[in-house]
Amino acid sequence: MAGDGGYNANKLRASPSMTPKFKTLEAWEQAEILMQPAFIRVIDNIRKELDVSVWRGSYEELDTPYPGYLLCLTYEERSVKVDIWELCFQVCFQDYIPSDPDGQEVTVDSSLLEREGAVDWHSLESKAQKLVKQVFANLPGPTP
Repeated sequence: MAGDGGYNANKLRASPSMTPKFKTLEAWEQAEILMQPAFIRVIDNIRKELDVSVWRGSYEELDTPYPGYLLCLTYEERSVKVDIWELCFQVCFQDYIPSDPDGQEVTVDSSLLEREGAVDWHSLESKAQKLVKQVFANLPGPTP
């Protein structure tokens, strides 16, 4: 438990730029259920977008202060880096603000879970796909 009474997400392999805080143990457990599937769906949707994009992508692994991954996109002389965990947080949490240096208190998007607590794969895929498409749509220069 974090010193402020919230649950700290270091075990969720938080991004170097942010560590989420949870109001309850249940929220922490829901996030643990969602993070790996969200990561898988984000990576797969990135692959699909790269297949039809003029942008080329590679991944950079970060070790400090927490393990993480950056998507490094290049097109001609331009380059953009996207924090994969930030995308996963946007998928898993409601109203998540990327790169909040203070580690914002987050609310799990309960629409991504079925009533019995399992992952709702259709909803997860839909949200991950939408966010990844937004990333590519907002890149500078031509789009596919």
